[in-house]
Amino acid sequence: MNIFNFISPKEGEDFTTLFQNSYIKISRIVSSSKIEKKVYIQEDDEFVVVLEGKAKLEIDGHIVTLTKGEHIFIKAKTPHQVISTLSGTLWLAIYFKHF
Repeated sequence: MNIFNFISPKEGEDFTTLFQNSYIKISRIVSSSKIEKKVYIQEDDEFVVVLEGKAKLEIDGHIVTLTKGEHIFIKAKTPHQVISTLSGTLWLAIYFKHF
């Protein structure tokens, strides 16, 4: 699989698990420009990097804009949501389990 070989969804986001074991999950996320307003509060730490495109996030009440090549670490149980994205925004997300 080539991580850059994708079709942008018309709405929402497309999640593809690239690797997963007991400790870590790596996902490819492809976003449309029509994002569902959903607050995530996850049990795992999350590291995300934008490989293509642009996204605006709200993380624990703070607005963050990420463009190609930029990344952020989101600590477990931190409220966050995607506010907006360009169609075709490509993310790599790495989730780390807490034990």
